[in-house]
Amino acid sequence: MPARKRLKIATFNVNGVLTRLPHLLAWLAREQPDIVALQELKATQEAFPETAIRDAGYGCIWHGQRSWNGVALLARGQDPIESRRGLPGDPNDDQSRYLEAAAHGVIVGGLYLPNGNPQPGPKFDYKLTWMQRLHKHAKSLVTLPHPVALIGDFNVVPTDADIYEPKSWRKDALLQPEVREAYQALLAQGWTDSLRAVHGDAQIFTFWDYFREHFARDRGLRIDHLLLNPVLAPGLKDAGVDRWVRALEKPSDHAPTWIEVVAPSKPR
Repeated sequence: MPARKRLKIATFNVNGVLTRLPHLLAWLAREQPDIVALQELKATQEAFPETAIRDAGYGCIWHGQRSWNGVALLARGQDPIESRRGLPGDPNDDQSRYLEAAAHGVIVGGLYLPNGNPQPGPKFDYKLTWMQRLHKHAKSLVTLPHPVALIGDFNVVPTDADIYEPKSWRKDALLQPEVREAYQALLAQGWTDSLRAVHGDAQIFTFWDYFREHFARDRGLRIDHLLLNPVLAPGLKDAGVDRWVRALEKPSDHAPTWIEVVAPSKPR
């Protein structure tokens, strides 16, 4: 029987990797996750702080882009082995929103799903089309005989229980019925929503906007998700949110969200 090891896998929308680099490095040093997906780098390929991250003990791959996009994958003590850069299905889509690699025996798809606002409109249409492409690609991953995690900022509030007050957000793209249906269809492929699996019906948030002291008042949303395929899901041991990072001065509006899982060291 292959040896098994406990891994901490995390996702963190840094909202600017250069601006938030001290926070990122402090979090890596304190929490020591084994695998990390980052979103919203807001940095070109050349500007990514590779040296600082490697000095912190992490190998890394990244797909940089100006403005609101950019994704990266980090692995403690090793280099992630890249398997895909960009979500398949549209060769003309140049937005850097998906990166896939193997690390610590797990295949990880790190994603930054489009926000979709304002809706209705072309940005919302792009979101729905992107989710269709994600659904198709995820279907090829969920049945693999290897442990797979699909993680990142999904920009989806799955249910009204995942937001402090749905009434004022009803017109937002994150809560639209089509978006929620697409997310549930993704889960129906066989993915496990790890935070919900661990915490049940308890209210748990991963994002608090900067308005009206929403973090201090715990008026948040759950939009960062870690989905596990049937090979990896049975090893899920714990899940949580590192809220202390959101409490730092000039933070990202997201907090790192993580799971602890026991996974086979070799594919079964």
